[in-house]
Amino acid sequence: MAKNLEISFLLDFYGEMLTKKQHDFLIYYYDEDLSLSEIAENEGITRQGVRDAIKRAENQLFDMENRLGLAKRFNEVKQGLAEIRECADAINDYNLNHTLSKEISYNAAKIKTLADILGEQ
Repeated sequence: MAKNLEISFLLDFYGEMLTKKQHDFLIYYYDEDLSLSEIAENEGITRQGVRDAIKRAENQLFDMENRLGLAKRFNEVKQGLAEIRECADAINDYNLNHTLSKEISYNAAKIKTLADILGEQ
């Protein structure tokens, strides 16, 4: 994952644990694509001060992820649910082409629906 996307992704998970300034600076820099100079001018501090705050905030995000692993776990669950959906589709396709069991069709649809519901949470 590219660093910019990784920081934005981690910000979604851990952003509320940063200070308001750190959170705002990361939003400005990564999501709104402002330069360090633009942020410094808007905030009335030096460019170096903005850079330092952003680097500290990035390090905190990476440290939180290393300790908690929420973003990694989220990706694993998302990938697992996609595989479950694919398996349910394969079971349903096999059933349609071979056995035509209503019970198998119902359960495959139920598995897929449950995976969709869990994926939305």
